[in-house]
Amino acid sequence: MAKENPRETIQKLLVTGDNRLKQGVDPAKARESYLRALDVAREAGLEEQVGPLVELRLAELDRLARERPRPAPPDD
Repeated sequence: MAKENPRETIQKLLVTGDNRLKQGVDPAKARESYLRALDVAREAGLEEQVGPLVELRLAELDRLARERPRPAPPDD
C-alpha cells in the first residue's frame, strides 16, 4: 500500500474539520482535525503554507465559541 501524499492528507483533514462544523459536531472534533493537519504539515515541511489556513479556522472556532449561546439549565 502506497503512503498517502501529505498534501492530500492535509486537505482531507481540513475538509473533515470544515464538515464537522457544518454538521454541528462538537467543535473540539473540528479543532482536532485542524491541529492534526498542522502536525502533518510540520512533518512534511509545509507549515508555512498550511499554518495560515489552520490559524484562520482556529480563530473562527474561537469566535464561534464566544458567540455560541450557553445552554439553559434543565428544569427541575
